[in-house]
Amino acid sequence: MRIQHPDVTVVIPTRNEAKNLPHVARRMPDGIAEIIVVDGNSTDDTKQVAGSLWPRARIIDQTRKGKGNALACGFAAARGQIIVMIDADGSTDAAEIPMFVQSLCDGADFAKGSRFTYRGGSSDITRLRRLGNLGLNTIVNRMYTAAFTDLCYGYNAFWRHCLPIIGLPDPALGAPQWGDGFEVETLMNIRVAQAGLRIDEIASYERDRIHGESNLNAVSDGIRVLRTIFDERSARSQPDRSASDGTFRERFAASLPGPDLTAQAGQSA
Repeated sequence: MRIQHPDVTVVIPTRNEAKNLPHVARRMPDGIAEIIVVDGNSTDDTKQVAGSLWPRARIIDQTRKGKGNALACGFAAARGQIIVMIDADGSTDAAEIPMFVQSLCDGADFAKGSRFTYRGGSSDITRLRRLGNLGLNTIVNRMYTAAFTDLCYGYNAFWRHCLPIIGLPDPALGAPQWGDGFEVETLMNIRVAQAGLRIDEIASYERDRIHGESNLNAVSDGIRVLRTIFDERSARSQPDRSASDGTFRERFAASLPGPDLTAQAGQSA
């Protein structure tokens, strides 16, 4: 299926995904104006493979560590009016991109992939992660008057005007930032919901990672998401607080068990 908008950028964070990228390329629809591959210090041939698959792609290095930083780097480099974020491991199906783009063209500001809406699904999610997602959805929907069915899924598309609202940490900053890690999807979803943007959920089917091992951990990442939910709640009551201010985060982190947040913000994507 061909993309129905002439100015779409696809951002693909990568780290050691050389074996998976050919599958992603086979599923990529025609008509994509720009592909940005953001590499997180891969030790395999990820960059070379990406360049051979997409000769016109822009291949850039992320500036810190973590998936959130990779996305921030890709968003900052993107030129398209529509920006789509997908994973490089084959779990998100690039062939679904036209559905996300069509939703935006039909009036949505933010098209949110969901594995748990009608016709969505997953062959990868465990029962524990499914239950955790349900609990986190419930908290966010009540706290922010939202209607998410899949808070933590990382397949999203949005118009360029959403970037200031999403407000990911500046890629030029040297030290690790809150938003650099796996909390990024939750942070983005909460911020667009708080801003009152029109969010459409798009049914998506998540597949197993094809090669390699996932960096996700159901327990530690669940705690990380929970902390993000409350951090954003605190930020809403302090509108002049910098996005990178860790004061509330550090205070809340001390009240919950789990690994140190500042250290996690520097983990690899």
